[in-house]
Amino acid sequence: MSGKVLVVLAAGGSGTRMNAGENKIFLKTAGVSVLVRSLRLFEGLADRLVLVCRPEEEDRIRAEVSSAGVSCAISFAHGGNTRQRSVLNGLLALSADPDDTVLVHDAARCLTPREVIRACIASCRETGSGVAAVPAVNTMKYADREGLVLKTADRTDLYEIQTPQGFRFGSLLEAYQQAERDRFSATDDASVMEHAGFPVRLVPGSKTNIKVTQKEDLVMMNALLQPSPSGFRVGMGYDVHRLVENRKLILCGVEVPHTLGLLGHSDADVALHALMDALLGAAGLGDIGIHFPDSSAAYKDISSLLLLRDVIGKVRAAGYELVNADITIAAQKPKLAPHIPSMVKKVCETLKCAPSQINIKATTTERLGFEGREEGISAQAVCLLSTVAVP
Repeated sequence: MSGKVLVVLAAGGSGTRMNAGENKIFLKTAGVSVLVRSLRLFEGLADRLVLVCRPEEEDRIRAEVSSAGVSCAISFAHGGNTRQRSVLNGLLALSADPDDTVLVHDAARCLTPREVIRACIASCRETGSGVAAVPAVNTMKYADREGLVLKTADRTDLYEIQTPQGFRFGSLLEAYQQAERDRFSATDDASVMEHAGFPVRLVPGSKTNIKVTQKEDLVMMNALLQPSPSGFRVGMGYDVHRLVENRKLILCGVEVPHTLGLLGHSDADVALHALMDALLGAAGLGDIGIHFPDSSAAYKDISSLLLLRDVIGKVRAAGYELVNADITIAAQKPKLAPHIPSMVKKVCETLKCAPSQINIKATTTERLGFEGREEGISAQAVCLLSTVAVP
């Protein structure tokens, strides 16, 4: 089975058990919200995502979605009084083929390894289901309400169930609608499928697939998100374009007034081209010529800001996040210093990052070389990436 991959992201929880004072999806882990990290998990893996939230939080969540910088289509549905009703609302909001794969994921699980997500998708396409789970390793006991042990459970065949939980869309919707009719209540999607008589297949989950429930969970997440020395990647980019008449001069997405502009297949934004090559190089993804060939009419006169947005999506899909980037533009004329704040703003808006992460400098070559003769402009960029989550 193939078809599209759809995601129902359950984001209607709360921070009650953490005394957070707000929905736990808004809490920060290493400077990035739990929700944004969860959205980025599915970059390059999902075709469409429906985010189930409380009506009163939709505006704030939309702002978070905007900052996430993901390319898949995202729509919204409102949650119900239970997780089960919320997921059903999410499924009803999806117009999908019955054989499409749908993953239900808790937005509070923002460190799910992408290998686990891929395993759920592969299992679902092969067998109709794929639920992330890890074998129980602790001794499990049954106890009464007073804490008196009744018996010890045999943990041999016990598993701790996680999300994502993947199924064929048609089967999961049918199971949820049956549970609604039967007034059957469950705490996860697999139980709903079991109630309807559908088989459920488990796939290996991960101990790092932590669900934010207690304050200690955030502490663990922040510790896991500290990159080891092997978790950093450095990339360098360099580009040159010729100056000609009757072309706009576009640098870092900003039109700079000048009598000459840069010649190229796209808008010839030499600075962004260098930055994109640095990002792709750091992530081991080749260069812009591979991804955006100048032989393709699709990229004729295209804004390099659009290409940069695509590049950062590919970088995040590969499991990396930008730490910082430094760009140097070499041009004899025009004077670029007054335009640098606007350039930084444009780049940050596109990369969905903070201004402190982007540095742009301009220099002349003291009239030496092709830059000094005003024949062209060159740019160099260096960037540092870190791993987004533990694999």
